[in-house]
Amino acid sequence: MSGNHDLLIAGGGPAGLATALHAARAGLDTVVAEPRQAPVDKACGEGLMPSAVRALTALGLRVPGHPITGIRYIQGPRRVQAPFRHGPGLGARRTSLHSALHQAVLDAGVPVLPLRVKEVRQNSTGVTVPGTGLSARWLVAADGLHSPLRRSLGLEVKTQGAPRYGLRQHYAVLPWSPYVEVHWGAHTEAYVTPLGPTLVGVALLTTRRSPFTTQLESFPELAARLPPEAAVTSVRGAGPLRQRARTRTHGRVLLVGDAAGYIDALTGEGVSLALTGARALVDNVRRGTPSRYEADWNRATRRHRILTELLVRARQQPALAPHIVPTAARLPRLFASAVNALA
Repeated sequence: MSGNHDLLIAGGGPAGLATALHAARAGLDTVVAEPRQAPVDKACGEGLMPSAVRALTALGLRVPGHPITGIRYIQGPRRVQAPFRHGPGLGARRTSLHSALHQAVLDAGVPVLPLRVKEVRQNSTGVTVPGTGLSARWLVAADGLHSPLRRSLGLEVKTQGAPRYGLRQHYAVLPWSPYVEVHWGAHTEAYVTPLGPTLVGVALLTTRRSPFTTQLESFPELAARLPPEAAVTSVRGAGPLRQRARTRTHGRVLLVGDAAGYIDALTGEGVSLALTGARALVDNVRRGTPSRYEADWNRATRRHRILTELLVRARQQPALAPHIVPTAARLPRLFASAVNALA
């Protein structure tokens, strides 16, 4: 499909699809370019915070999954938990989330073209994608953590610190808690998310490049609940996680989701921020104020970025890391306030 659209969205993950859905409902002529066949899977903790659940509900979407009632930190015998105060979260397979968004976009009449956008040409009135015949007034770069468009536009910023990676696998076992459990080890956190009546997801965040099973063995109590024969999916990985963008706006190109910048999965807010960014982007295009998108993105993500940055920095300090969970256990009200500020 060619022609001069209002929005051309490069990337059909949750950020791109949510942007397309908001755009269609705002009356904008929109097209999505995504070469992967739906549903798209990804290494992900798969725990949707209450804010993400509310955003999906506002879009009229119902995603199947398992209710999540709060967050629990565990380090050896120490544990502290905080229930969500303003409604439940949801443990949902990434493929289920993607399927719901993808179908809603198709139902809204937005074409999803099997194309990969690697470069873009722009002028004062619009953008074109060489070799495709596609043109639009605005291009949305929603092409993920390692965004080729962010890199091609010179918006990539070098990051510092030890890189962290994510690994994920699913187990056919009964969920033993309605909480997302975060097990803290010396170099790794293990996130356990209930996803269904007989399914849990386990995501590891780590600075170590070693196999999933090797790292899981450092959590013997958790590993005992997850026999190897109960694994029902292969291991998926992602990273390095920290990515920075110089700006969210570059001429006629607007960045959203992980392409707009990512700190870490430690606080589990990736999908929530993608949905929030999608709405802010479309609101500004609809109002004719795209230059305000950067400020709106910064305002909407500031609390998350500050709290996540502080927690990741503490995690990376050998003198501080062992004290994160004990401190949270000694100050449960502060822990609950932090959890619900992010939720």
